[in-house]
Amino acid sequence: MAMTTVEAFRRALSGAAPPEGVGLALQALWWAGKGDWRRAHGCAQQGEGDPACDWVHAHLHRAEGDLANAGHWYRRAGRRPPVATDAPLEGEWAAIVAALLPRRG
Repeated sequence: MAMTTVEAFRRALSGAAPPEGVGLALQALWWAGKGDWRRAHGCAQQGEGDPACDWVHAHLHRAEGDLANAGHWYRRAGRRPPVATDAPLEGEWAAIVAALLPRRG
């Protein structure tokens, strides 16, 4: 059964590896959720040019505090950078996960 909720994705963070069958963008978010920015960034970079990976790449640089670089990746992803007061990092992480998980059918 495919993972379809942010809560299920969050529970998967207790594992040793990203859930099987998820793409690079969700793998990057999984590593970010585990606190491993380097591995998260590597996954996002592997998928460069895929709007989902570029969106996650933007989020990672926002989390890093490199807002200029984050802005570049938000533009590449066709997304507007969130205003920090409107979208705390954790909220943005969860929103991206929700957007990228398969929809319940």
